[in-house]
Amino acid sequence: MKILFIYPNTYGMNMIPPAIAMFSSMLKKDGHEVEIFDTTYYQTDHGIDSDGSKMERLNVVPYKMNKDDLLKKTDWRKDLNNQVTRFKPDLFAISATEDMWELGLRIIEEVKEYKIKNNVPVIAGGVFSTFAPDLCIKHELIDLVCVGEGENALKDICNKIEKKDYDFLKITNCWVKKEGKIVAKNSITKPVDINTNSVIDVSLFEENRLYRPMAGQVYKMLPVETIRGCPFTCRFCNSPDQMRLYKGVGANFYRKKKMDLVYKELKYFKDVEKVQYNYFWADTFLGMSNKEFDEFCEMYSDIKLPFWIQTRPETVTDYNMKKLKSVGLHRISFGIEHGNEEFRKNILDRRWKNKDIIDKLKIPKIYDIPFSANNITGFPTETKKLAFDTIELNRQIDADNANIYAFVPFHGTPLRKMCEDLGLIKHETITKCLTAESQLTMPQYPPHEIEEIKKCFSLYVKFPKSRWKEIQRAEKNDKEGNRIYKLLKSEYLEKYMPKPDADPHGGLEDFEKLDDPICSAATIRPKSTSDEMH
Repeated sequence: MKILFIYPNTYGMNMIPPAIAMFSSMLKKDGHEVEIFDTTYYQTDHGIDSDGSKMERLNVVPYKMNKDDLLKKTDWRKDLNNQVTRFKPDLFAISATEDMWELGLRIIEEVKEYKIKNNVPVIAGGVFSTFAPDLCIKHELIDLVCVGEGENALKDICNKIEKKDYDFLKITNCWVKKEGKIVAKNSITKPVDINTNSVIDVSLFEENRLYRPMAGQVYKMLPVETIRGCPFTCRFCNSPDQMRLYKGVGANFYRKKKMDLVYKELKYFKDVEKVQYNYFWADTFLGMSNKEFDEFCEMYSDIKLPFWIQTRPETVTDYNMKKLKSVGLHRISFGIEHGNEEFRKNILDRRWKNKDIIDKLKIPKIYDIPFSANNITGFPTETKKLAFDTIELNRQIDADNANIYAFVPFHGTPLRKMCEDLGLIKHETITKCLTAESQLTMPQYPPHEIEEIKKCFSLYVKFPKSRWKEIQRAEKNDKEGNRIYKLLKSEYLEKYMPKPDADPHGGLEDFEKLDDPICSAATIRPKSTSDEMH
């Protein structure tokens, strides 16, 4: 069998997709051939960053990675067709997030003639496919939609095609279409045993895809899985719906990988792939027992490479911060999300008090651990006044970087359903995180006010309140507002941002808006274990 993965992506999202890398390893182990068509370094005209430009942000540190050396000069359509002609795939597998879905369809439409002529099936997977299979299967070229994890479904499909058997009616975890009609909506099976998965296949990707900016420095960096799923129930995230989906088959989606297997992967990355930095992509890294934590630290003391994690403030203790720092912790991202306690509890299902958050986030500073605070605005029923509670909370947290993003109601999140029930968005609407404004039009908090908060958030957090009238004027997108904003921006950069030649360990994550806030899954892209074909 020859499988061609289609990975629609844009320039700013540098981390390789771990699910595809894992699937490739699994399929190659079964004797299949695997290739990928990855649009990351192509100019695809698909929103911000698709041409290699960066969204203007105040909290981005310059780094030495020339986009002109990375971006391909060739046309993606021609390269795709050349690859298909050469490789002659037996299966197309699209692994796409919701905001990249339409780009994925554009890609598969380019090979329509080959698909039809050679009777090549197309399967779509990812968190969007899992929670909006009815939308995914509508497209004429999509034959199968994977709902839930994709390991077993892919293996079964490939085994069938290898035997020239194209009867997919009983493939678990799949919706199946034949001759334009849905012929099966098969139930999901229990979650796979993640401890049986092979080390991810890095060879699938070109070398420059293995490098990512972090804190103004570029490292060879790979994603490492320790946990799949999340024990928390944030309503802007897909984890609660993943848990409900698998609870329906009497299973728990939240699983932990054995530490000896994590160690095996880390050793392989370090010794064979020469990785310089590890990126743990668990939704809540510190969602582990004390025994598991100590086991991790003992294991990682032999790796001795800098690493990044994300977690929630309530998981922080003096003990775990001190210990993690001693084994190489370089940076942390914390999901704060909103500054109003009642709103955070009632709408987001995050129940911690502001005082507790402030106290907990003093601990990383004791051990000189830089961290970012991720926030969201534009939630349903929110107001601009409530957004200022988020600003006030962040003013009391000495984060190295405080950022804010517009809420995006992705399919598969409880807040998406709330938005649909309130009439703020239709079920068929495919949400995007690269649009200029919020896709929710709320009378009490219209898109232009959300943009004003996003534009000046960092200024409000860092500058004294005596400057707030200036900042308020800078919010406006007119000649005078833009003039004042430009002056404030220059002052901000001079006072609060490290210089390009500063100590790289004192900087901030570049492209944090895309690869960093996994706990803020609904802010940008749901970069989690369920992001791609899972």
